[in-house]
Order: sequence, then C-alpha cells, then structure tokens
Amino acid sequence: TVGLHCRLIGRPGRISSLVRFINYIQGQDKVWVPTRLEIALHWKKTHPYVKPDLIPSQLDRETFISRFGLIFEQSSWIAERAFDGELAPANNTAHGLHFALRTQFRAASDDERLKVLVAHPNLARKLAVLTCLTAESTNEHLSSDLDMLTDEEREIFTDLNEKYTTKFGFPFIIAVKDNTKASILDAIKRRLENDRENEFQIACTQVERITYLRLKAFLLD
Repeated sequence: TVGLHCRLIGRPGRISSLVRFINYIQGQDKVWVPTRLEIALHWKKTHPYVKPDLIPSQLDRETFISRFGLIFEQSSWIAERAFDGELAPANNTAHGLHFALRTQFRAASDDERLKVLVAHPNLARKLAVLTCLTAESTNEHLSSDLDMLTDEEREIFTDLNEKYTTKFGFPFIIAVKDNTKASILDAIKRRLENDRENEFQIACTQVERITYLRLKAFLLD
C-alpha cells in the first residue's frame, strides 16, 4: 500500500516519481490501482457488516445487569453503577464496555474493591468438585490446567495461597489465561515479597485484566 499526501505529492520533484511508479505497476500482474470508492465497495462486499447479537448500550437495566453483573466476580454493583452512568455506542465493544465497568471499579472505595478481591476463588482448589465458582472462573482455571493439579502441586499452591492470604487479606489473583501453571507459581512466589499497598494495586490490575478477557469472549473488540 502506498499512501499519498495531496499537498506533498503535487510538488514537481515528487510528481514525476509518482508518474514513473504508476507506469511501472500498471505493467505488472496482480496489481490493483483503485480509487477510494472502489476500495470502500470492495471492503463492503468482502467484509459485509453483521449486526452483533449483543449491543450493551441498547439493553434495559435488568437485562444488562443479568448479562454483565458477574463480569467482576460476584460484584453486580459494578454493572449497576456502569448502567446508571449512562452507556453509549462507544461502550458496545469489549474495550468500550470494559472502560465503563473499570471506571466504576476504580472509583469505588478500597473496602468495596477489597470485597471484589475476596470474592475470587483460591487457585489451588480442585475445580471438578466445586459448585461455588462462577462459569467465568471455571473456564479460566480450566484454560491453565489448574483443574489437573497433582496432589503435590495442589499442596504447594494451597500452602503458598494460604501464606499470601494471611499476609494480604485476600486470595492470590492472576489472569490465568495469560499464564501457565509454572508462571503462576513463579508469580505467587514473587508477589509474596511485596508490601500490602503495592500488592493490592497489582491484584486490582489483575482483576481488570480478567474482566477484559471475559468480555472479549462474547463482544467484538
């Protein structure tokens, strides 16, 4: 693709180069020299618009909260506040809706955000026998093989998570879709060295990452 700036390409020293370039490519096979309208028509034909099944800003309050209330683990109040803040078409993508939800999460008090952290499940639990996890959490843990821990691995994760929870007052949280068992184990060991203030912010950042990945599963970005 060759982009041209109208005011620059019209200068004598440049227009002659453009003429030579056009003459050259017109003599080649499989070269297309379209107008902007032709490009637009080609794009429309090749990539026709498909109206999404889910448009967040067009949902009523009850439906919106029902659909997005658990994006932040067991914390529907975030979706409630986002809806009450008035959603716009810009919030219909995963990125846009995440911005609206994340804004409410960041504006919340430390106590409210702490409750969100505490609502997250311990990584070391054996998911196959749990019924308390949300569907979102279950799928995330399955993606990193945390449902297939050996007894030894489960013991290690449990011990580290207990130390982490005792020190910070909330469970270890990480976006498991971005990680493997090995990198998660390394992260919890490393983050145990943090002070509570810094770790609280890191945990909140991980919560935001998790919620964004959840939204990407069913909304265009």
